[in-house]
Amino acid sequence: MKLELQKGSRSRTLAVLVLGIMAIFVVRLFYLQIIQHGYYSGLADNEQIKRLTIPAKRGLIYALDGNKPVQLVMNETVYTVFADPQTTKDDSTIIDVIRRIAGGNARSDLQGLLGKKDSRYQILATKITRTQADKIKQEGLKGIGFQQESQRVYPEGSLAAQTLGFVDFSGNGQYGVEGKLNNRLLGHDGLLQSVTDVSDVPLTIGNRNINKPAVNGDNIVLSLDRNVQSYAEQALAAGLKRTRATNGSVIVMDPATGKVMAMANLPSFDPANFGQVQNAADFNNPTVAAPYEPGSDMKTLTMAVGIDKGVVTPTATYNNLGYMNVDGITVLNGVGLGNLGVITLQTAMNYSLNSGFITVAERLGDGSNITLQARNTMYDYFYNKFKLGQVSGIQVTGEAPGTVIPPTSPQGNAVRYSNMAFGQGLDVTMLQMSAAFSSIVNGGQYHVPTILAGVLNTNGVYIPQSTAAAQTTVSRSTADQVREMTHVARGTLFGRNDTPGYEVGGKTGTSQTLIDGNYNNSQTVGTYLGYGGDSTPRYVIMVQVSGKNMTLEGGRDAGPIFTDLSNWMIDYLKLQPKG
Repeated sequence: MKLELQKGSRSRTLAVLVLGIMAIFVVRLFYLQIIQHGYYSGLADNEQIKRLTIPAKRGLIYALDGNKPVQLVMNETVYTVFADPQTTKDDSTIIDVIRRIAGGNARSDLQGLLGKKDSRYQILATKITRTQADKIKQEGLKGIGFQQESQRVYPEGSLAAQTLGFVDFSGNGQYGVEGKLNNRLLGHDGLLQSVTDVSDVPLTIGNRNINKPAVNGDNIVLSLDRNVQSYAEQALAAGLKRTRATNGSVIVMDPATGKVMAMANLPSFDPANFGQVQNAADFNNPTVAAPYEPGSDMKTLTMAVGIDKGVVTPTATYNNLGYMNVDGITVLNGVGLGNLGVITLQTAMNYSLNSGFITVAERLGDGSNITLQARNTMYDYFYNKFKLGQVSGIQVTGEAPGTVIPPTSPQGNAVRYSNMAFGQGLDVTMLQMSAAFSSIVNGGQYHVPTILAGVLNTNGVYIPQSTAAAQTTVSRSTADQVREMTHVARGTLFGRNDTPGYEVGGKTGTSQTLIDGNYNNSQTVGTYLGYGGDSTPRYVIMVQVSGKNMTLEGGRDAGPIFTDLSNWMIDYLKLQPKG
């Protein structure tokens, strides 16, 4: 009896023990298979699933040579040489080979890098060519590897540098077109993923296998004409040397489309060596990023407003006293007291007399005052129609809007608008002035300025970009009259060096600069804004020159640069003289 009881107790104890062990197994299996499923599944995926990113190629950038796209920015394959210091052998041989083949692209402290035996990755050389990489591979160095990379190459050197921008060390575009259109140029990386066995052999295709091709970036064609851009930079450099100005910019635009044919700026930089630039301001494109007071160039637009509203004509007269009184403020003619007495507005345009254009502003009002009605009219034309003080959306970074004070502002009084009539008291960019002036030259149609001509598709075929619809600024009659006024004005003082037989017109601009909120007479900006062509205007050119503590003038300093480039454009475009 006692023996049977003991046997039963042992059996129950063993049963409880077995059940307990089974319970532990069940709980453990539940924990591993259910609770920790994601963790172990991830470990398995890391072992079994191989992923390879397929890098997209950054799109190329082209300019035009006439109507033919030519490369301005290319991609070049380069290599980084790295070492695994824990597996390298004979470090002295490695150092000798890297220095001999990589040359200046080798790191300076190769001995120290290879001596970091606790590291698995040290870069020994960067940006070596395929030929150099092959030569190093042929040496059979243990523990040495290569990474393939891509870098931008600029076959035209610094040509149009501020317009192009550059690609930084992380592969992102900075400044210019590279920055503005970075996402289009980047493209989208592809992905290759497959499930493999322990030998890395792909298994049968399943829903976990992915083959997503890379989508390369767009190959963009700019409206810049390589030849026009090159000569614009040459003419600008020669002009700065002659005037000793330290800064200068040129825009060349097709007035019939708004397409920019050239954007030249000095000082400039080499985009292939952007890291060597000492002054970051050299990266900016002043033609779009540096608003300034336009000075007398603005008089062409003021005249257009007056003619379009029917209050003046080129032959309308006024009594020029050499100054005007506006709300108790005396405003002088900028060029002295000549041409006094009763003169025409054409004469005021010829000699850039401020009084003539204040008169236009007054006649937009009650005839003797720049009333609220006059100011509203001027603002409507300047801001809404000519787009001054607004960003255009051109495809480069850093575009600034500038400022046109509305009449509703406390500062938008009669004195302010008298100054705006002759180009002071507002800030605009060269691009804005060039586009507005183009709408006068082309018969009254405003084209949104652009620097894009189209794209090259995957087959290398050039696909031109359609242009946005034009907006009317002034009537054709108004535009034709103002254009002729600028033609007469140029012929009066500055046209003697123009190629005979062609129509060329323009307007000088000399504007004071604001320093600490006050106008400084010892520092002025000189500009010239004009056009040229045969029976039809074919180009608009704007030139600006400036320098710290320098008094530069539109006619004397900017004008000759315009003349040089205008005469060259006539030859380059093979224009026929007017009959």
